[in-house]
Amino acid sequence: MYSAETTDSSVGAEFAARVEPHRRELLAYCYRMLGSTHDAEDLVQETVVRAWRARDRYDASRASLRTWLYRIATNACLTALDARARRPLPAEIVAVGTDPGEPFRPGFEVPWLEPFPDARPHDPEAAALAGSGLRLAFVAAMQVLPARQRAVLILREVLELPAAEVAETLEMTPAGVNSALQRARARLGPDGVAEDAVDEPSDAELRLLLDRYVKAFEKADVPELKRLLAHDVVMEMPPFLNWYVGTDHYGRFMERVFAMNGTDWRIRATTANGGQPALAAYLRAPGEADYKAHTFQIFEASRDGITRNTVFPLDAALLAGFGLPAQLSADG
Repeated sequence: MYSAETTDSSVGAEFAARVEPHRRELLAYCYRMLGSTHDAEDLVQETVVRAWRARDRYDASRASLRTWLYRIATNACLTALDARARRPLPAEIVAVGTDPGEPFRPGFEVPWLEPFPDARPHDPEAAALAGSGLRLAFVAAMQVLPARQRAVLILREVLELPAAEVAETLEMTPAGVNSALQRARARLGPDGVAEDAVDEPSDAELRLLLDRYVKAFEKADVPELKRLLAHDVVMEMPPFLNWYVGTDHYGRFMERVFAMNGTDWRIRATTANGGQPALAAYLRAPGEADYKAHTFQIFEASRDGITRNTVFPLDAALLAGFGLPAQLSADG
């Protein structure tokens, strides 16, 4: 986790112990900035190394260790963003939803937004950041902002750092920070930084909704799936550019999925991005003994039903990040 130079002495061990409690929230911050869990992990490691090398210049009378680490992480993120494209979702770059019968349009050249694990193997504090600006829609919205506006919005609105600290972190004036915050809010619109929508279902209602969805999915029951959707539901599935809007298109696409892949599925329910409901879908092909990892789906919902399903291929990276098995036995 740290370079060799940080573990060769008692000083290094003490430094590691002081930094470690901040690692998870730094990871979440870098993820919000870059939209990639893997990039965020690299930048947290870079932040720790930079902090170690600059430890003799740290002045506790001027800033807390947390604020100092955020300053280093912010600079690392801004440098990284200079050389990297923003990470969108399909509906942000393809203006009109596609017909469910159209061929898949691959967009493998696009660096897509990635999901963020709530729980990781051997990480008992992994869920501590639930609801803190990690929702997929929020992180997607961050990606449209210029890098410094993005940093200002996250530091001020999500982490609630004082304007003076943000100004020092970004080498701006407090007035400049407030101006950048206003521009970011204006670009995102009135609901851009809201964590919760007024018409969100209760936790119990959401659990019931997702339980019904899982049962319908495992039965390949398209009419029941459609009954669980809001009328303007959106489905998107990076790395493909196709995306669908409305219950009819959603249902027609699910009919296509079951026709192409079969109807023998198993589901593992989980959460992602600060507590959003999610599921891992496993498919058993004809003649196979086990169910193989297929897709990872993250949901948003209102009292009218499911409003969005963002579907990712359940690849090795997601399996590892979410602590999911690559396959399920028929008996399990």
